[in-house]
Amino acid sequence: MIAFNHIHLSFNGKKVLDDLSLAVERGEKVVILGKSGSGKSSLFSLLLGFLEPDAGEIFFAGRRVDEKSVWEVRRKVAYIDQDVSLGSGTIFDLLDFIARLKTNLHLGQIRKEADELQHYFELSDEVLNKNIEELSGGERQRLAVMIAVLLHRDVFLLDEVTSALDLHLKKKVADFFIDRKDWTCLVISHDPVWLENPAVKVFDLEEKTWRL
Repeated sequence: MIAFNHIHLSFNGKKVLDDLSLAVERGEKVVILGKSGSGKSSLFSLLLGFLEPDAGEIFFAGRRVDEKSVWEVRRKVAYIDQDVSLGSGTIFDLLDFIARLKTNLHLGQIRKEADELQHYFELSDEVLNKNIEELSGGERQRLAVMIAVLLHRDVFLLDEVTSALDLHLKKKVADFFIDRKDWTCLVISHDPVWLENPAVKVFDLEEKTWRL
């Protein structure tokens, strides 16, 4: 599904990734573990075409990621980072925008799905009437997850998406993704809710090995 083959990446002469190879199969949930600056977020940027490796190749769904194929990757992948930027306006404005993106779905269907997700992630009924700027960090993280799910992607890049949540909500978010067997997830997190789940594989980026 996703393959990084012999990737080399440097910034200002400093080597970040050195002959890194990593393969992720469809449906796998993989945590990328490593200290700050080890290149975890760079992997996501490489896959999405925002960075180019100094050497090596990246494949998505059997196709090499390049300037011609990267738009297809971005269309199929949902990326959520810890510093969620959702724009301005109300949540309903955002749902209207999503409905326009998903031309096969009516706004009523989007709002029905959003309502179900809102209750699962324990967002209050008042949240959808708030301006985005008024949301707390935890509300923004859960809303970002909700939006990504509403776009009906099946590949997710999750960068510290539970960092602002309490333990109960961390587990709900992690379980939501882990329980979807057909979803492929690459996760950057040090939260035990991911690391200690037997359904999740852990790749040590600095050692370039799988943790057993």
